[in-house]
Amino acid sequence: MMKSLVPGCFYWARSASHTSGQTTIVQVSTVFGEDRDFWTLAVLGSDQHHMIGDFEIISIVEPLDSLQMNQAAE
Repeated sequence: MMKSLVPGCFYWARSASHTSGQTTIVQVSTVFGEDRDFWTLAVLGSDQHHMIGDFEIISIVEPLDSLQMNQAAE
C-alpha cells in the first residue's frame, strides 16, 4: 500500500494499538524527510506521528467538492 500513498493526502485508517481499532483520518506526512523511508502518518487533530505500518489504510478521503450535495429547498 505504501507505494500508492501520496504525501499530504488524507486517508481513512485504523490501528489496534493507536486508535483502539476505531477508524480515524490520517495524513501522509513528510515532516521527517521527503524520502519514502521517512514518511509517517499524522493523526488528524493531534500532533502524533506514527509509522505507516502501524495502521491499516482503508481508503483515501474523498474531497467534499467531488461529492454531490443536495441543495436545501428555499
